[in-house]
Amino acid sequence: MIMNPDTVINIGTQALEMILWLSLPMLVVALVVGVAISLFQAVTQIQEMTLTFVPKIIAVFAAMILVAPWLVETLVTFTRQLFENIPGLIQ
Repeated sequence: MIMNPDTVINIGTQALEMILWLSLPMLVVALVVGVAISLFQAVTQIQEMTLTFVPKIIAVFAAMILVAPWLVETLVTFTRQLFENIPGLIQ
């Protein structure tokens, strides 16, 4: 494999795809918590900005802690594969 524009685009595409997969759990948690809090605000007619902000931060942080092993494993695997491919890329 020789370094050419197609190779660079392929590596960039893989990196962007990995970033999307890694951010997906936190985004889904934020979405679910946001919808639940919006529903609660609509039912109770409480319109407080911190009511939406603080629970989302706590939920996203908790989700990040829960999926941290998977996040690290995925990043290490991608980086290891990228480093292993360097000799073939610089021919």
